[in-house]
Amino acid sequence: MAGIKALVGLSFGGAVGLMFLMLACGLEQYGVYWPLFVLIFYVLTPIPLLIVRRLGEDGDSSSSACRELAFFFATGIVVSSFGLPVVLARATVIKWGACGLVMAGNVVIFATILACLLVPQTILMDFSNGPYSGPPQRSRSGLSAPPC
Repeated sequence: MAGIKALVGLSFGGAVGLMFLMLACGLEQYGVYWPLFVLIFYVLTPIPLLIVRRLGEDGDSSSSACRELAFFFATGIVVSSFGLPVVLARATVIKWGACGLVMAGNVVIFATILACLLVPQTILMDFSNGPYSGPPQRSRSGLSAPPC
């Protein structure tokens, strides 16, 4: 039951964040679709963290250079996604109200991405084994860890 609640909560967070982004683009007084470029940042943010999770399963050290570099890249992507709407608003490409809606959407989406990366993978594992997903993948530690 906890897995269903986690999955529904993550889905709801993503839907609310995307709703703010669509409102920033689709409301009549804003009417431009430039804020949709932050979708690129939403896709790029978890990639370095997932790569490190996949490659760095040694568990011997709590921190490594590879992990710190991934955190650096992910932080740069997140900061860029908050900076792009401000730059567009300062250049009068979008209005400040649309910028505020994009910022609210960014907060919700990145909180959802963080929650997705922090939720134990065993909770989400029940939903990843569909009828066509193939045999479960085994990691080096023997436990299966599907991506979020």
